[in-house]
Amino acid sequence: MKIWLDDERPMPPGFDCHTKTAVGAIELLAAGGVTAISLDHDLGIDGGTGYEVACYIEQGAYYGTFSPIEVTIHSANPVGRERMEKAINNARLFWSQIKN
Repeated sequence: MKIWLDDERPMPPGFDCHTKTAVGAIELLAAGGVTAISLDHDLGIDGGTGYEVACYIEQGAYYGTFSPIEVTIHSANPVGRERMEKAINNARLFWSQIKN
């Protein structure tokens, strides 16, 4: 499943699921079967942030409880984008250290 996380932009072709909140994205990730996610940072007053989702992915990668997925960031918020990129880069580093 490919997830689009954004509270304003419509879901583009090629994605399977559109969620507008960090909690919704984390629930989908926790359920499994996610192969890719595209993150926005600012998700409205009650939606949380894409950074929360990026941290969830990072922690799962660190503890080995979350398998590698494709992550893209489409946020227009430069500070939020940078924070999310750092978390996702850490996740990629942790995934690269997995022993087969």
